[in-house]
Amino acid sequence: MNDYFKLEKKLIKLMPYSHLLKGNLRGLEKECLRISDQATLSPLPHSKKLGSTLTHPYLTTDYAEPQLEFVTPPFSSNQEVLNFLDQLHQWVYQNSEELLWSSSMPCRLNGEESIPIAQYGSSNQGLFKTIYRRGLGYRYGKMMQAISGVHFNFSISNELWQALQIIYQNNDSLSYFKSEHYFGLIRNMQRFGWLVPYLFGASPAVDKSFLEEKRHRKLQHFDEDTYFLPYATSLRLGDIGYNNKKNNKSGVKLNYDSVETYAKGLKEAISKSCPFYEKIGVLINDEYRQLNTSILQIENEYYSTIRAKQILEKGEKLYQGLQRDGVAYIELRSLDVNPYYPVGISEEQLGFLEILMMFCLLLESSFLTPQEREEIDWNQNQTAHQGRDPSLLLRRCGETQLLRTWASELCNAMRGVAEWMDRVDSKRFYAKTLEKQLEIIHNAEQTPSAKILEDMQQHHESFAEFAYRLSKQHRETLQTQPTNDLQMQYFNQLAQQSLIDQEQLEMDTLPFDMYLKNYFNTHEKS
Repeated sequence: MNDYFKLEKKLIKLMPYSHLLKGNLRGLEKECLRISDQATLSPLPHSKKLGSTLTHPYLTTDYAEPQLEFVTPPFSSNQEVLNFLDQLHQWVYQNSEELLWSSSMPCRLNGEESIPIAQYGSSNQGLFKTIYRRGLGYRYGKMMQAISGVHFNFSISNELWQALQIIYQNNDSLSYFKSEHYFGLIRNMQRFGWLVPYLFGASPAVDKSFLEEKRHRKLQHFDEDTYFLPYATSLRLGDIGYNNKKNNKSGVKLNYDSVETYAKGLKEAISKSCPFYEKIGVLINDEYRQLNTSILQIENEYYSTIRAKQILEKGEKLYQGLQRDGVAYIELRSLDVNPYYPVGISEEQLGFLEILMMFCLLLESSFLTPQEREEIDWNQNQTAHQGRDPSLLLRRCGETQLLRTWASELCNAMRGVAEWMDRVDSKRFYAKTLEKQLEIIHNAEQTPSAKILEDMQQHHESFAEFAYRLSKQHRETLQTQPTNDLQMQYFNQLAQQSLIDQEQLEMDTLPFDMYLKNYFNTHEKS
């Protein structure tokens, strides 16, 4: 409670600086599968009408060839972000007859072989991206890679950072000060990150084909085609989805004390060979199975709910960018695709995430202890599997506490942050958003995960039938709403230019083995 008192004192001092919040930036990366009319994975390659997945700035693919990734530039408002994402979806539907899957968990799959790895052309950069994905398949299995999510990128304006330096009476360099407090934000987001799957988790069920007829011991039968858990919020973040357990077995455990310790851990992970991955091999029968046998092939392989990021210079690796100029922005990766929205996320969700980020920034943030790290993993897993159970206990500082009690305490403590943020907008958007989440905490039936299961029951649908129905609804919505012709023309120009850019990259005659050697040799010099 003393930390909350300190927070209120900071907010009083920050009141004159609320206008600087307008300089904060946010962006989104949203993944989804292209599917056929049978609710199965599309067998078609990425359409050239959509441009090159290697060089298009806003539309690429994630792991699989039919797994689109929509990327927005950074904007100063959530409405601008969502408008751009909405228009990008409209443009894709103008240039494709396929459906975009409305859920994080995959459509019906026909085994791992039905999931084609994304292709990026014959250039060295393109081969690098494809081989990296091939390595992920060997290391973790293709099924896990077919899961989709939404990533929220958030940065705080330099002007607000400078105001915070004045309030904290801090004389460090701006870069050092930002990184120190960004990592404080990250540590608190890990402590309280279970709030995200509780409030916004939207994957309580999964098609049985995802598990290849091997029933997971914790899952229950919803119907003959679907597994679920009655109180689940986000199976995507649980045992069957993305988690750090495999990484932990191979030695990845980053230290979040500072940008220096974090960058050092990343460098070690992409440098140190792992016996598990040595067994896979690298170049077998003239085919690359993975980029290398390191604990992480590249830094992107580090699966975490939240990551520190930097805008990289050409040829630079993330750890090098962090060492050069600290943290530029934060990437939150624990958001499910919300099947009730055509673009998979709402303005209300983004508003709450902003409040949570600023709360975690301004609240005191000590270093994580080994006990806290265990509690963080436990709390996320329990919330993913049982978050809506009214009796669910989470672990907190060596004791247990009801999820709902802790969640209410946190959201009540965020009220001052929401009020401060609302000083730049008379509509009280942030306060209203926070109050809505408090209602959901006390009524779990309002969560997306609960609504999904209720919908499936009422319509007598399997998970795949439910997601397919909403996918068709969203296509109709996006195709019938007015379009911005200038924006559509802009996307067409980007697609054409991206194809030209890819062709130019493919003119490079450097052998791939030399390209690969040059790429990884750079970290040995820094």
